[in-house]
Amino acid sequence: MAPARRRPGCARGAAGRFDGGTWYVTPWLSGPSTWQVFRPVRKGDGGREEALAASVGLCRAVAAFHADGWVHGDLQPQHGIHTDDGVRLLDFAWSRRLDSTPWPTFDGTMIHLTAPELAARIINGPQPVDTTQTADVYALAGTLWTCVTGKWPLDYATASLEPGTPVEEIRKAMAHRAVPMSTATPWPALQARLRHVLLAAPDDRPTAAELAQLIEAVDG
Repeated sequence: MAPARRRPGCARGAAGRFDGGTWYVTPWLSGPSTWQVFRPVRKGDGGREEALAASVGLCRAVAAFHADGWVHGDLQPQHGIHTDDGVRLLDFAWSRRLDSTPWPTFDGTMIHLTAPELAARIINGPQPVDTTQTADVYALAGTLWTCVTGKWPLDYATASLEPGTPVEEIRKAMAHRAVPMSTATPWPALQARLRHVLLAAPDDRPTAAELAQLIEAVDG
C-alpha cells in the first residue's frame, strides 16, 4: 500500500494507493459542486458572475494539483466543491503522480470528457496508458461546457451515435475526432474559450492556470 499523502486543492484529509485502486478520507465538504453553481445559468436566471468566479476557482484548483506533480484523471462537473475556503477536488480513483507507475490497465474515465489522444491510446495501446495533465485540461474545459449547456460538448446525434451506442464505438469516433462539437452556445464569450481548448491539439492546449486567466477575461 502506498503511504498516505496530502494533495493540494483537496480537503484536509489523507489519501493512498493500493493494488485495487486508491482511497481518500476527508471531512464533509460544505458547498455546491460546479454543476450546482451553474444551475441559474442553465435556467436562464442569471448567475453568470458567480459561475465565472467558480470556473476560475476550479481551474486554479486543478492548476495547483498539477503544479504539485499530479494528474487527476477524472474531472467531471460534480468533482469540484466550492467551499468557503476555496475549491476542493473530489474522486481520485484515477489520480497519480507524474513520477509514479501508471495503472496497469486504464480504460478511460467519463467517456464524454475523454481527450481524443487518450481515447486513441486506450484503443491502440500500449498499456499502461500514461494519463496526462493536458488530458485533464480537456476534461476541465468539457466540464465547464457541460455546466453551461447541460449537455456534453460533442454532438453525438450528428455523428449518428444514438443513445445506447456502445462505449467502444463512441471512444473510437472520439479518437478519430469524428464527432463534431455541439453548436449550442448560450454563453458565446465563455464557450469560445472552452471550444478552443476542446478543438486544440494536446500541445496547443493552455494549462489549467492559463485557462483560468482566459476565463477571467470573459465579460459576463
